Amino acid sequence: MGLKMVKKGNMTIIGATRGFGRWIAEHLNNDFNITITSPNKDRGLEVAKELNVKYIQDNIEAVQNADIIIFSVPITIMVETIKDVAPHAPEGSLLMDVCSIKTEAAEALKKYAPENVEILPCHPMFGPRVPTIKRQIIVLTPIEDRANNWLDRVKKFLIKSECEIVVTTPQEHDKYMSIVQGLTHFSFITLASTIRKLHINVKKSRSFSSPVYSLMLDMVSRIIYQNPYLYYSIQKNNKENSFARKTLINEGIYLSKLIEEGNEKDFVKNIVESSQHMDDRQEALIRSDRSIGMITQKSNVLTKSIGNELGLKDLYSKKVYVGIIKKVTSKYVVLKNHNNEEINLKISGVDILSRKEVFEWKKNNLKLENFDFTVQLPSKCNEKYLIKMFESIEGVIDAEIIDIKQIDDLKTNFTFNYSVFNKKDKKYIEEYIEGIGGTII
Repeated sequence: MGLKMVKKGNMTIIGATRGFGRWIAEHLNNDFNITITSPNKDRGLEVAKELNVKYIQDNIEAVQNADIIIFSVPITIMVETIKDVAPHAPEGSLLMDVCSIKTEAAEALKKYAPENVEILPCHPMFGPRVPTIKRQIIVLTPIEDRANNWLDRVKKFLIKSECEIVVTTPQEHDKYMSIVQGLTHFSFITLASTIRKLHINVKKSRSFSSPVYSLMLDMVSRIIYQNPYLYYSIQKNNKENSFARKTLINEGIYLSKLIEEGNEKDFVKNIVESSQHMDDRQEALIRSDRSIGMITQKSNVLTKSIGNELGLKDLYSKKVYVGIIKKVTSKYVVLKNHNNEEINLKISGVDILSRKEVFEWKKNNLKLENFDFTVQLPSKCNEKYLIKMFESIEGVIDAEIIDIKQIDDLKTNFTFNYSVFNKKDKKYIEEYIEGIGGTII
């Protein structure tokens, strides 16, 4: 979505206070001198300050010195915005849009951009929630003879960023998007609407659910919890979507009729023919098994950890919970934290932290208990190795030697200061020291 230049270039993002425009501004800030625009001045200044970029309210003024201009506005005003701004693009600059529908945006760029300006419509196949551009798919839809200088530069940057690039025409893009986006969204939205109309208690249905049903519900929820206006715009503005929706509805009616008529032969034939048309069956099974297996594997780890301390990170709130695992069901895990509060978490919505991550969290969030004690050890003991040994004892956070008194040629008293998470660890540490031959004074 950008190019790293020897000298920092200037990038203007039209509409960057939210969504993907904001994501671009945040993630390319080290590569470009970025200017963002927004009709809402207060919001624009707030985001610009947060991202450490420049804000200009007027779109025309904002593009005057731009090397790259990216249109990141709603589908409904994309063509109008391109019409207003594109004629003012500087000579030699590149105009891009990140609209999920390409035909209309591409035609607008082609029509309104001056001949001495290059255009490259594109579609990032990911949302602003992703943390990095790595391993993401970017669809480029270049117009013949309108990106001769910039196309290779964009592709080189994306390859260097470990992206997957798909190059196609705007028309072919929209045809495939009618399935990848249009049909998928419409199917999930229809499923959600149907479940609602059937008066199904979704929470209760999960108690009956198979792993496949749980995954389906999660995918349906993922769609309907996001911007409904965006989904309407995608359905309405991609002309290919109408044919896809009608075909889906007609197939549903046809298959339902086969069942009602008791026509097993044609129903089975339809499924067999569809399975032959689909992607590689083995790969599909492996991918779906992996998704289902992740939940099962997580449940197994949690079950084996009952009675032990574990750290869990809520994938939605990003909050970390550390405590003793008390109970694990098919859907939930119960954890008792250091304040003796019981926390109920959905298994599919948490990550299990590593021992190192738990240690760091506890070190930064829990009150540490500090103790001093003196131990008599052989005089030949090396201070550096004593500290390493002491810090390796389970439960010890930090340790230092604060005093040394040599008793005779053979014995020396070493006074340690150390910190632990739990007062109860003090007894274990003293027993450990005595177990290796030390005498506590």
